[in-house]
Amino acid sequence: MSNKRKFKDLTIRDNFLFTAVMMQDDNCKKFLEMVLGIQIQKIEISYEKSLIFNPDYKGVRLDVYANDENNTRYDIEMQIVDQELGKRIRYYHSQMDMDLLERGHKYNELPAAYVIFICDFDPFKKGKYCYTFENRCIEELALKLGDDSISIVLSTEGKDIDSIPSELRAFLEFVKEDNSENNSETEDAYVQQLQKSIRNVKENRSLERGFMAWIDIRDEIRDEIRDEVRKEV
Repeated sequence: MSNKRKFKDLTIRDNFLFTAVMMQDDNCKKFLEMVLGIQIQKIEISYEKSLIFNPDYKGVRLDVYANDENNTRYDIEMQIVDQELGKRIRYYHSQMDMDLLERGHKYNELPAAYVIFICDFDPFKKGKYCYTFENRCIEELALKLGDDSISIVLSTEGKDIDSIPSELRAFLEFVKEDNSENNSETEDAYVQQLQKSIRNVKENRSLERGFMAWIDIRDEIRDEIRDEVRKEV
């Protein structure tokens, strides 16, 4: 029997609430500007790609898929379980590329692509708030491959306080606190913006119904996997 979490009890760490909040243009745009240290004029969020049934995972993928005015692609996900992080990032990059190539783009037309994971743990145990990865020549030369493929892993368990902007650190601390609406006082404008968005999401009855439908789909898939495992035993 499913142990369903109530909609009103969701926090920013829950994938459904995180996605609902980050699919709001202002929230997503500000987040990307904080992480990348750039100014973005316009962000466009692909709603149909943010909730995907993934037959390979036998599960439901729930994240934020967006692009900006330069056609740079972004895939953002909240991650609270330390499970095959590198392979998941690799898969997400491949999915972004395949989506474009299937539309008739050529290889040299592939735009820059960022996969960003927000982790409520330190996946690499190095005490950093931010880990940035790109493809490089490993041994022969300190040479970039130049494929415009960047992966960023943020951790709420960072210790290097001066390595990231204070507003990004405030966001990661907000994620780490994991209160339902986080009514604790904060002077950070972006966190206040997210708190307001969370309250608005939880007052939206359509989103609540969407959450219940998503839970049902997730539970159904989980039960199918369990049944298949039992058959193999």
